[in-house]
Amino acid sequence: MRLPHPEEGFFKNLLTLAVPMMLQSLVSFLVGFADNLMVGTLGEIAISGVYLGNQPQTLLQNIIIGVDSAMLILSAQYWGRRDTDSIKKLFVIALRIALSLAVVFTAATIIAPRPILHLFIQDEVVIEEGMRYLSYVRWSYMIFAASQLLITSMRSVETVKVGMYSSFISLGVNVVLNYILIFGKLGAPKMGIAGAALATLISRIVEFAVAFTYVFFMDKKLQLKPKDLLHSNSTLLRDFIKYGAPVIAGWVVWGINGTVQGAIVGSLGASAASAVSILSMSRQMLNVALSATSGAVGIMTGKLVGAGEVERVKNHARVVQLMFLCIGIGGCIIINLIKGPFISLYTLTEETRILTRQIMTSFSFLFIGTCYQGHSLGSLVKAGGDTKFVFINDTIFVFGFVLPAAFITRYVLHLPAWVVYTVLISDELLKCPVAFVKINRFKWIKNLTRSKEELAK
Repeated sequence: MRLPHPEEGFFKNLLTLAVPMMLQSLVSFLVGFADNLMVGTLGEIAISGVYLGNQPQTLLQNIIIGVDSAMLILSAQYWGRRDTDSIKKLFVIALRIALSLAVVFTAATIIAPRPILHLFIQDEVVIEEGMRYLSYVRWSYMIFAASQLLITSMRSVETVKVGMYSSFISLGVNVVLNYILIFGKLGAPKMGIAGAALATLISRIVEFAVAFTYVFFMDKKLQLKPKDLLHSNSTLLRDFIKYGAPVIAGWVVWGINGTVQGAIVGSLGASAASAVSILSMSRQMLNVALSATSGAVGIMTGKLVGAGEVERVKNHARVVQLMFLCIGIGGCIIINLIKGPFISLYTLTEETRILTRQIMTSFSFLFIGTCYQGHSLGSLVKAGGDTKFVFINDTIFVFGFVLPAAFITRYVLHLPAWVVYTVLISDELLKCPVAFVKINRFKWIKNLTRSKEELAK
């Protein structure tokens, strides 16, 4: 691979797209953190109740992200052709799918909430708290789905600030209402965990209102109108299913992987669970910046592919690979420098402290692979049109190596917890050679757009 030279304006364009998305992700993280912090004052049962009540939402969210991603991949390419009419129709298709899924989840949590919560835990006290939380938060599912699609429709045409603004407003509403409704301030009843759920519902309504107002009445690029919601296109629907299904399936694979990994880590004992929980906070913070950067690169990639700029795409891919590799190496160094002070923020037993250091050390080196292959494949190969490869690659590594190897190291060889955890995330590094070969063959560059004549058939 020859030394890449970024085009003039590459990093300016990247930052223009990434920074607002980064701030939106940070705000979303802070919303969850604020919820946990305030609910945490109510005790462990309340914390567990919120976690339990959010499980259906977490599963739905993963699927909605898959729908969002599928729409963004196709829409970004049509934006490269400046075909806003097709983008509108793709939005309508994705919106109908997302809302249908949200309706199913809402109905299920109304009809059988207790059996659903029983799938995650057997403690009746925690289930009662989860039921209280779920009774309010389930009404936000459809609102959440619609908001995410509205924000993604804007991202596809390189308008990313609306998501940031709506999230900032949502954060303010959520924090204020949490304080009022959880603790019964300013004359409001003291609702406890139910107040947290109601605050979440109201904040999502506000977020939707901001996004809806901007998209339908202020945006000058896509210029969506309410009447556009009545129009779709059968050819685009087939394309959405063909190219979007692997993207959505990929998120399902990671959902299953996360659930099984959680069970394995839980079986290792309280110290391992605590160590991984501490690490997960640092991972979430790192992911705020990485996901935004990857999303921005994906938009830029799709736009270039849709415009037919093949040679520019190749140079773009070389620059992106080097960028993510440098981010990974820098992240590895930073994690090792701060792990001591970071761990000292927690009150831990000596056993847990040592295990946390071991796990963070392993993660720091595997983080290089996460940055290079994970984000390069997602923002280049997937965004460039080859939506099947990432799904197939992840599926093979997760079910063909990671989970079987983790079961063997945990239940057959009984190796130390840090070794088992390293095996669980080892695919992040093992997939690097595959990613390097795949990306630099450039066979993933596939223009998925259709001409107006094809769409009119």
